[in-house]
Amino acid sequence: MKVGLYFGTFNPIHVGHMIIANYMADYTDLDEVWLVVTPQNPLKSKNTLLKDNHRLALVREAVFENSSLKASDIEFGMSKPNYTSHTLVHLMERYTEHEFSLIMGEDNLRTFHKWFNYETILENHNIYVYPRVLTPQEKLDQDNHDIDRVEALKREKRIIFCDEAPVMRVSSSFIRKAIKNKKDVRYLLTETVFKYVDEMNFYK
Repeated sequence: MKVGLYFGTFNPIHVGHMIIANYMADYTDLDEVWLVVTPQNPLKSKNTLLKDNHRLALVREAVFENSSLKASDIEFGMSKPNYTSHTLVHLMERYTEHEFSLIMGEDNLRTFHKWFNYETILENHNIYVYPRVLTPQEKLDQDNHDIDRVEALKREKRIIFCDEAPVMRVSSSFIRKAIKNKKDVRYLLTETVFKYVDEMNFYK
């Protein structure tokens, strides 16, 4: 079975995540997409994260009725910080019958060369890349080297660009800030996730 791994802190998981995950499951050759909840991203501060079990519960609520999408806590029992290359090795040892690929936004592809063991990942796994609209500041921050790297990676046979994937400019940080400021976010989350977040008074 071909499994796409969609890594994230999902703090919280929102409709943008769900649209991408569902697109990859329905419109590519992937059989399933596993949303891998990351306990600690090496490139992010942990002080804004909900507890791991709550973020996992939110993902489970979001994917509950979709048999092609799964919530994964595979990294919870691994040493921290978590590196994707280690997780891939662990998954391949545990699920020998599966073929694992990565799912990432084009913004992550620009910094892929900074990932631990990125060359080994690229040698052994396909990478499905969805487009992402850059903010004005992100456009200013990127340099010619970033653009050149992406152009070079487009020639890699293991990198599959999914240019028709729907793009939504919504972020978990925007949602957290909106909740803190008592704004209505019900349409940015699935119904069950919104209910969980609201009842637990998260991010307020």
